[in-house]
Amino acid sequence: MFFMRAFLTKLLFKLPKGILLKWSGKEQIQKGYRKLDPGFQYLLKVMNDSGASLDTSKPAADLRKEFEEGRSLISASLPSGIKITDHYIKTNDHEIKVREYSPETIGNIYPALVYFHGGGWVIGSIDSHEAFTGFLAKELKAKVFSVDYRLAPEHPFPIPLADCEAAYNWIKDNALDLGINPNRVSVGGDSAGGNLAAALCVKCQQEDLAMPKAQLLIYPVTDLTLENPSIDEMADGFFLTKDSMHFFREQYLESEDLIKDPLVSPLFAEDLTGHPPAVVVTAGFDPLRDEGDKYAQALRQANVEIYHRPHDSYIHGFVNMMMVNGVDYALKRICDDFKKIF
Repeated sequence: MFFMRAFLTKLLFKLPKGILLKWSGKEQIQKGYRKLDPGFQYLLKVMNDSGASLDTSKPAADLRKEFEEGRSLISASLPSGIKITDHYIKTNDHEIKVREYSPETIGNIYPALVYFHGGGWVIGSIDSHEAFTGFLAKELKAKVFSVDYRLAPEHPFPIPLADCEAAYNWIKDNALDLGINPNRVSVGGDSAGGNLAAALCVKCQQEDLAMPKAQLLIYPVTDLTLENPSIDEMADGFFLTKDSMHFFREQYLESEDLIKDPLVSPLFAEDLTGHPPAVVVTAGFDPLRDEGDKYAQALRQANVEIYHRPHDSYIHGFVNMMMVNGVDYALKRICDDFKKIF
């Protein structure tokens, strides 16, 4: 019954935006010059009515289960023509699962994107982001490797970052066997995953290691002080909340002394000179908007090639909400930007 409801709900998003706005039960929400897209305004109502909103008062394990169960309400299907292969990377004390997405018509040697999913370092998975990572593989005509890094609070900082680094290094070291160009391996992620991608570049700089080819940072966490104006302006009502960000920070960090560590908050890196070219994507109705904007500006000031694509009428998490009219087009434009530096 739930899956039938989810299917019917997705069909409703094909209706004219005026109807969706009426069904949302409110006038179009506006913050300053920004107006919330009616599709997202209706989606937020559907999510609230169905109990699919984040409830961070629950234990992490329960939150993960509910997040995975509820994602069918908003997620799309894996694109056709994508081949999936699971790899298992052995480290000293555990095994990291990495899922490879390849276009079935792929040639011999292709570029690669190592992708880190979002979820506040606490929730989210390879499965929760499968539609989007498959979409990236198809649009970029590349192999995308989605990393199942360990989650907090069981595995706090720096463990998730270490897992991402290990996966990235393994993919580079085994590039030819994997059918990819070792000189064209990029990193990317959304939200907490964008944080991990940016932090990995900071770590490469700190340790004087070869940088990834490029970075795709989608509404990334770059400043865990949580003091930017958008944190308060968009504190509640737009899926990701101020309270949930404080919850995620508490789970990820064992000490508040770590908040301004550049590997936690890349915006505090002393110098971003030499970082890889980047696409930075932000959403207007997102508590993380300002820190994403600031990171794009910091990269630009460091003479890094940067494409900043703000989506003023969208909410946090929109890459996994492809049923909303216009999102698929927005994602294709993001991919077009990334192709310029990839």
